[in-house]
Parts: sequence; C-alpha cells; structure tokens
Amino acid sequence: MSPLSHLAARVHAIEPFRVMEVVKAAAALRQEGVDVISMSVGEPDFTAAPRVAAAAIAAIEAGATQYTDALGLATLRAAIAAHYQRTCGLAIDPRRIVVTAGASAGLLLACAALVGDGDEVLMPDPCYPCNRHFVTAFGGKPVLVASHAEERYQLTASHIATRWNDATRGVIVASPSNPTGTSMTPAQLKEMLAAVRARGGFAIVDELYQGLSYNETAEETALSALQVDPDVITVNSFSKYFNMTGWRLGWLVVPDALVPAVEKLAQNLFICPSTVAQHAALACFHPESLALYEERRLEFQRRRDYLVPALRALGFTIPVMPDGAFYIYADISGVRHPDAHDSTAFCMAILAQTGVAIVPGDDFGFATPKRHVRFSYATKFERIEEAVARLRGLLVH
Repeated sequence: MSPLSHLAARVHAIEPFRVMEVVKAAAALRQEGVDVISMSVGEPDFTAAPRVAAAAIAAIEAGATQYTDALGLATLRAAIAAHYQRTCGLAIDPRRIVVTAGASAGLLLACAALVGDGDEVLMPDPCYPCNRHFVTAFGGKPVLVASHAEERYQLTASHIATRWNDATRGVIVASPSNPTGTSMTPAQLKEMLAAVRARGGFAIVDELYQGLSYNETAEETALSALQVDPDVITVNSFSKYFNMTGWRLGWLVVPDALVPAVEKLAQNLFICPSTVAQHAALACFHPESLALYEERRLEFQRRRDYLVPALRALGFTIPVMPDGAFYIYADISGVRHPDAHDSTAFCMAILAQTGVAIVPGDDFGFATPKRHVRFSYATKFERIEEAVARLRGLLVH
C-alpha cells in the first residue's frame, strides 16, 4: 500500500501557497533570459545589518552554537522587553517573551496551545493564508469574515458581534496586515479586543510589520495590541523590520499563565530556535542598527508614496492608503486588460507580457480574490519605476 494512502486529513484541508506558482513562473522566465521584476514575494531587499552579520560570525567563532533554553536566550528576551519599553512605553516581564523559530513557529505554538478540535477562529478576509492553515493543522475551523476598505480590511467589533457563536474560541488578526498593508486604528483595535474579551475568547495579534508604519499622527499610528490588553498574544519577527528573513527567528509575548504550556510545546516541537540567529539578533538593538532600520523604513515609505498614485493612474483601485508593511492590495476591475476579470489570469498575463511579477488574490481569502492583486514594494526604487513604466506601456492605450 502506498504511504500516500495514509496521509492525514489535515493535509488535504490545507491548500497550496499559490504565490509560489507565480514565483516558479518568474524563475522559468529568468532562465530564458527575461529581465523579471519581482513585486511578488514579501521579502525585504535589504539584508541583515552589518552588526548583526558580525555578531553571527563572532558567535560561530566562539563556539556559541549549542542548544539554548526552549524559550530562547535570556539576554535576547531581555533585549526584546527593553525594545517594547523604548518603542511602546511597555514594561513587559522578559519571562513572558518566547523566542521562536520564526513567526510561523510562534503562530504554530499559539495555535497548538489554544485551538482544539472543532474550535472556530475568526479572521478577516483577506488575510495571510498560512494563518488559517495553522488553525486547520490543530483541528480547528478558520472562519474568514469578509472585510472591506471602509473597515481597513480588518476584523471589527461588529464582525465579532455577528459571527461569534458557541463554537468560536478566538480571533487571529494582523496589524499591519498582509496582503493589504493596512493597520487597525487605535479605536478599532480597542473595540475589537474588548468584544473578544467580553466573550471570554483569545486574541492572537500578528505584529510582524509593527515597525514598518508610515502614519505621522498619534490618532492614525498603529498601537501594539499589548498597549490595549496585556492578555493578548502577540507574534513578531526579526524577518521584516529587522531584515533577517532566512535567519528564521521571531517571538511571542504571552500572558504569564500561558508560559508553562508554551514552553512544554516548544521543547517538544522545536527544542529551541537557532542559537546563532539568537546571538546575532542581539545586535539588532544596537543604536547603529536601529538608525539603519529607520533609514530603511523611510525608504519603504518613499516607495509606497510613489507606487500608490502611479498604480491609481494606471486604473488600479486602491480605496484605502496602505499605512504599513510593504504591500498594496489593488482592485483590477477598472484596469484596461482582457484578463482584468480574473486576477490569476491577469497576473500570469502581466508576467508574460511585461516581466513584472505580482500575485493574485486567490491565496488571501474567498470574498473577492478574483478582483484583487497584491503588489510588494520590497524591491529597489529604480526597479519599481521600471515596473510602472512597463505596466504603463501595456495598460495605457
């Protein structure tokens, strides 16, 4: 009998990551000599800060490569706590910080601790696809709630009031969000978390892009959920703001009472995060590194400020300005192209006709995926200008 006949049901319930189909098609074109401009994958074109790379080399040379505590290096947990104090004015006990093998491992640990068979978890549609698959992997049922531009594509207190039922256990949200680049306003966040708390549920808040925020007023700037409710679970990462994608390092902040459960799960599922990456990450918080990250944040903002109006001029509808991350979620309904009724066909045609790689909305939900595409501006400004020129040559008649 084939081993495939014994695949667990969860494997069939988890869908492929369709972004990778575009990535594969783009790679094939590159092999043919086509100059492809990637605006598909959510990976900063910047790499680790010089001090971070140097710290990794020093750790290897010093032999600091053996297992750490399952919760992470005490020094790194303390450094992360100090980062919250500096950026948010929050006094977080380092004991509550769990260093993880990337944010994905953090989300897995949180779902393993909180999601049981048949438990429903609410999340907005559109959202990052892996979030719903993490729930599925532990026997839960992700419930995607259509969220619109006037709601900043976010889950709201109103959604919770109408969709919560006896099987609902909690919510998973992201602010700023992938794929929309939009954050909850402070008022939205407070109301949503209060609605969850009133129903005795849990809230897992993905804050991977927290440092990449471009609003200038206090009324608009995204809060950390921990500033609103100390009992939420937040997930963060060294990948995006700190430009360490391949180092696979992230962290959770969990309520004190949840630490033993998460520690037990981490011991069994991961043993510990990468030791070298942890030693390197300590250098992220050096003033020289922090100054560099601020320069890079401003560069991402410059790209956004150029790309949003440029796309609108080409017929893309972007009803709400993305205020964080490095994504634009654009409606293609008004674009003059024969495939503008189907985002997958549109993305493949754009790739073939212009060499610009963007991704369809299919991965991100079920509400209006055929009308939407995601642009990532995590690539050099000059390449973004070239991409716009190519799109203009195709779409403007």
